[in-house]
Amino acid sequence: MTKAKTAKALTAKAKPAKTPTAPVLDLRALNRATLDRQLLLRRSPLTATAAVEHLLGLQAQNVKPPYYALASRLDGFTPEALSGPMAEREVVRIVTMRSTIHTHTAADALTLRPLVQAARDRELGTFRKGLVGVDLDRLALLARELVEAEPRTMKELREALLVEWPDADPQALAIAARCRLPLVQVTPRGLWGRSGQVALTTAEHWLGRPAEPVPTPDATVLRYLAAFGPASVKDIQTWAGLTRLREAFERLRPRLVTFYDPNGVELFDLPDAPRPAADTPAPPRFLPEFDNLLLSHADRTRVVPAEYWGRAWQGNVAHRTFLVDGFLAGVWKLDDGDGHLVVEPFGRLTKAQRDEVTAEGARMLDTLHPGTSYDIRFGTVVGQ
Repeated sequence: MTKAKTAKALTAKAKPAKTPTAPVLDLRALNRATLDRQLLLRRSPLTATAAVEHLLGLQAQNVKPPYYALASRLDGFTPEALSGPMAEREVVRIVTMRSTIHTHTAADALTLRPLVQAARDRELGTFRKGLVGVDLDRLALLARELVEAEPRTMKELREALLVEWPDADPQALAIAARCRLPLVQVTPRGLWGRSGQVALTTAEHWLGRPAEPVPTPDATVLRYLAAFGPASVKDIQTWAGLTRLREAFERLRPRLVTFYDPNGVELFDLPDAPRPAADTPAPPRFLPEFDNLLLSHADRTRVVPAEYWGRAWQGNVAHRTFLVDGFLAGVWKLDDGDGHLVVEPFGRLTKAQRDEVTAEGARMLDTLHPGTSYDIRFGTVVGQ
């Protein structure tokens, strides 16, 4: 044996391959566990407010998605079940995770927003060229005075701040206010069947109580696992838009159980959290655009088959999606003008699957559009 080969052999012996010591969860097991936490294996009897709390908020870039999200998750849900608490200021619309608008409970709006403030500060850095010479502390103070005097639209906020800093970029000024302050969208924006432009005030002013001190991430890690687990450190960092959460997991490790995914990535979970069998039936479910089920893990193959990656988006536009057997199976759209619910699968569905999807679509329509006549049809298979 040559010296080079000997050295190579010694190196190989010195670095044996790592063998997972914890159980391995395959994709179907991960899928079923996540669907159970997400209230998508069976409809939950939770109230809308309790579900919003359990799920750590619902994506709400548009008004309707939270309602569609809850219609697929809750037994007996009606639009008023969410509109009512929103009108009573028990839930609010506010920018939190990943710089996107979420519907949160009042308590979470006052705690989760401070938790992700560091990410909002980083976001603000991308607009620094338009903020040369702007005192950001003064901007936050002035913006707070403006929106607490009366709710303001982003246009009104831009124009008011531009008076103080006429050489700054108007859009950057408004975004700076949104990043520095916990701004909520006041009602009637967000109420089902009501129209209203986006008008903003601070969470503290709207809810009548101060924001909480910046919390440690530990409690949020536990809640994330309850809603999205089992999960890796990178998974929660993807969900929150934060970094450096490994320390929180290490502090919590004695209270958690660990697994590995098929790629050898360590997953953490709550000891008593549900982990159904991989062959547990998963009924079809209709989801809104940007549903957090599809956005809250670094590795999304537990819900999104590799061959369908990117098919739920087109540019910056996300489609409404549906699940079959627990996995992303296609997109759907509701044509109010023609009265059609059009279902477009990515692949071929069996007759039994089509019947189940049709029944679930009819249930969704009865829940959110009672008394309205729609026919359900299958469109051209996307990408075929």
